[in-house]
Amino acid sequence: MSELGQKVRSLALPNRTDFMNTTDFAIEIHQLSFHYGERAALDNLDLTIPAKQIFALLGPNGSGKTTLFRILSTLETFQHGKVSVLGLDLSRQANAVRSLLGVVFQSASLDRKLTVLENLRCQAALYGLAGAELSKRIDEVTEQLRLRDRLKEIVETLSGGLKRRVEIAKGILHRPKLLLLDEPSTGLDPAARLDLWQALTQLQSVDGVSVVLTTHLLEEADKADCIAILDHGKSVAYGAPGALRTELGEQVLSVLSTTPDQIVQWLAGQNVQAAIHQHQVRASGQKVAQLIAPLSEHFGSQIQSVTLGQPNLEDVFIARTGHQFWHETPSSDMKRAK
Repeated sequence: MSELGQKVRSLALPNRTDFMNTTDFAIEIHQLSFHYGERAALDNLDLTIPAKQIFALLGPNGSGKTTLFRILSTLETFQHGKVSVLGLDLSRQANAVRSLLGVVFQSASLDRKLTVLENLRCQAALYGLAGAELSKRIDEVTEQLRLRDRLKEIVETLSGGLKRRVEIAKGILHRPKLLLLDEPSTGLDPAARLDLWQALTQLQSVDGVSVVLTTHLLEEADKADCIAILDHGKSVAYGAPGALRTELGEQVLSVLSTTPDQIVQWLAGQNVQAAIHQHQVRASGQKVAQLIAPLSEHFGSQIQSVTLGQPNLEDVFIARTGHQFWHETPSSDMKRAK
């Protein structure tokens, strides 16, 4: 049984309407810090996550995503700051918070030797669901996630995408107000990722569930209603993905050259600010396309390649942090794992 399952099973769950508060935010985080020894996994993090939206926590390894996920799912006790989940103080009302959460971990939590139905019934027992209520709820979630014809199948025979859907079915069986997912697309092929996202969109739009997921996939975060980009335990960008990209301008110019410093200086003379990332010069703005011809004429064979495209979330990350999205630095989470 999972760590969270053991905690939930030990609770006598109260009536959720007794303590449910009305709030525009699913999660509010103020000055949240968490250290593994001397290394800060979260560094005075401030973040608000809107209710009834799909929200993505985007960041590379070591950015603090996993630590934050463990804190929000009540598996880790934070050391400093304040966290409110659905209007409840996480430090004082953790038991109440757990009954409102659905959690899907990155690692599989299904019993591979049991059927889909048996896995769902085991999950239901943790939340006191039984009888006609349970049968109705199983019908609802399996219809919603297109699993009705899979109930009698052994889990180990299912594809990765189907297993993920069963994980989500477990997570929403007790009608949570907030669904937390840790790297939900890990190991899935493109078609399975699309199916997964359609399921999450339906949960958010039809059932009004607040969905919060962690991801290191730029294209996945781009589908969310709102995102926070994390780096070294801090939020470096926050907002709708489209709005964050628009802030950089309409175009991004990338130049691979043997003399990047000289190109940066030349661009500065054209009133264009540029930066070097792994020997590649990057500049953004509405007029950078006009610089391709004079740039090529001026530097000639010193330029190996020139590309022009619309800004993406990696460009946002680079603009806010000064380094590549996959910039490798020792992470607090990696140190903890050792």
